[in-house]
Amino acid sequence: MARTREPSLTPLEVAVRLLARRAYSVAELRRALARRFPNPAAVQAAVRRLRELKLLDDRKLAEQYASSLARDRAYGRARVRRELKARRVEDRHIEPALDEVFAEVDERELLERLLDRKLRTLRLPLTAAKLFSLCQSLARRGFRSDDIMKAVRSRPELRPVAEEVEPGED
Repeated sequence: MARTREPSLTPLEVAVRLLARRAYSVAELRRALARRFPNPAAVQAAVRRLRELKLLDDRKLAEQYASSLARDRAYGRARVRRELKARRVEDRHIEPALDEVFAEVDERELLERLLDRKLRTLRLPLTAAKLFSLCQSLARRGFRSDDIMKAVRSRPELRPVAEEVEPGED
């Protein structure tokens, strides 16, 4: 059975249905509503009303989403920032959210935990190519390269290969 769109729904009703499924940033919701409703004034009124009701709040979304990404997915600061920008969260809310989350979550501990998990699946001894691949995967998770190299060099099983590879070498 094909889904049919109810033509009588207002932008506010559609927005509430969207927010019932997941949290949206103001810009994400505005874009989603603009696709469905050609009247920008009606879309703006719906967004304004949701903000008044505190159902739409970029600051709260940034804090909750950043916390979830750092704690549950073990993402570093740079990746969390990138994910928040992809969700179109206002820039002025991103840095305070990151500061709050990474004051509570130790980024170095996240990196160590992730490195432990990755090492369980790797066959040792590690080649330079495998070490490069490991470091790249950690960098994609949002950790700084100097922190990655410190963590890798602190591991006795990785130290011989890590010392052969100089930072910045390809």
